[in-house]
Amino acid sequence: MSRPRLSIAARPADELEEYLSNLTRRRFFGSLAGTFGAGMGALALTQLVGSRTTAAAANYPAPQDILQNLPHFAPKAKRVIYMHMEGAPSQLDLFDHKPGLNDQYNADLPNTIRNGQRITGMTSGQARFPVAPSVFRFDRHANNEGGLMLSELLPHTGSIAKDICVIRSMHTQAINHEPGITFFQTGTEQPGRPSVGAWMSYGLGSANANLPAFVVLITQGIGNMQALSARFWGSGFLPSEHQGCRLRAGKDSVLYLRDPDGVSRDDRRRMLDLVGKLNEEEFQATLDPEIRARIAQFEMAYRMQMSVPELTDLSQEKQETLDMYGPNVRTAGSFAANCLLARRLAERGVRFIQLYMRGWDQHGNLPSELRAQCNAVDQPQAALVKDLKRLGLLDETLVLWAGEFGRTVYSQGVLSRENYGRDHHPRCFSVWMAGGGVKPGISYGKTDDFSYNIVENPVEVHDLHATMLHLLGIDHHKLTYRAQGRDFRLTDVKGEVISPILL
Repeated sequence: MSRPRLSIAARPADELEEYLSNLTRRRFFGSLAGTFGAGMGALALTQLVGSRTTAAAANYPAPQDILQNLPHFAPKAKRVIYMHMEGAPSQLDLFDHKPGLNDQYNADLPNTIRNGQRITGMTSGQARFPVAPSVFRFDRHANNEGGLMLSELLPHTGSIAKDICVIRSMHTQAINHEPGITFFQTGTEQPGRPSVGAWMSYGLGSANANLPAFVVLITQGIGNMQALSARFWGSGFLPSEHQGCRLRAGKDSVLYLRDPDGVSRDDRRRMLDLVGKLNEEEFQATLDPEIRARIAQFEMAYRMQMSVPELTDLSQEKQETLDMYGPNVRTAGSFAANCLLARRLAERGVRFIQLYMRGWDQHGNLPSELRAQCNAVDQPQAALVKDLKRLGLLDETLVLWAGEFGRTVYSQGVLSRENYGRDHHPRCFSVWMAGGGVKPGISYGKTDDFSYNIVENPVEVHDLHATMLHLLGIDHHKLTYRAQGRDFRLTDVKGEVISPILL
């Protein structure tokens, strides 16, 4: 007598689990492949492995065909260190010297300057838009053009003026932090796309088998903090092994990397071998590429058990090197410590090193908060450039310092000679670059007398990304990944290499 068929709700837990697992899409197509051979299941297989047997698919190269020609030309840089100042530093108080504003103190921003451009809801209701000149002195630092004007808050950065290129004409589409950071990190305001570091990892791979190609370091700053989402260093639709690996402050730099108590390294090896075998069997059954990515990540974690402790051990660093980075260099998670770790990661061949410094969102109390922020980053970031140069690594390392947008010339809220705040300003802001094929000791682009609009050589985010890829030997038009029915790239359908700033 046949066993009566149970409803889903009435089935035992183990039978229910098996029943549900058999409903997955890949298992459905896999079963059809076994039954019909070259029929519907074979069609699904073709889509999964990227075969180009059909006329329509022949127009879209498989990933291995895209990557086999990289680099497209001789690279100037082998790696990137990207310092993102989350919250948007004020260009007016740091890089874009406007001494004429002292005569405009507390005057209304002329309508001809604002020209109806959108502003945030935080200042849209203000009755006035009073001009707030910077309270900080600017000093001229020697460089190849005879002098680069930088804020008194950045004396150590001034000491590397001959090595950096300041771009004063950056602009972006986003006016709020979340879309602004997302745009800078992924080339779009839409969440879910691969980050710039993931694209670099996908295109160039790893130069060190014992460390990830993409590493993230985070420092908590001073003042107002914006949310920092893991998707900013995510892989999006790229295989997950290209996502950034965050190194944390404290005993466990990478969570779950240490073996549990009582588990030896040999035990871990045997476990990974068994799990790898099971995963490989699952891959052969489903052809899910994420299974292969999972195997690679397990193996990387095993190797990192040895490489990460060595990386984070600063005992072999000379005291003069530690002193160069400043008094906070031994404080785990400080910007100084993370800058030194960035240099050590660069030495070990990591492709993309991302440093986040939080706390630059000064809507009020800007003078005191900005002074504290700069005190935390000025010496370490200058030391990083000097250290790379001392070790012969600067020429092959592209260093980028940027926020997600700039700050308004008018004050948000009450204005006084000693205190003011600035709102978000996407129309123009400043970033700087060093090494990796960038001309040293120059400035590029120009803003109007109010640092409100660009009047010379505008640079958008796609241009910056295209230039970064170019310096790594990649034509940004050709680094693509097919997903969701179309070919995607970091620069979408835009982006021009900023040729005048290149050696």
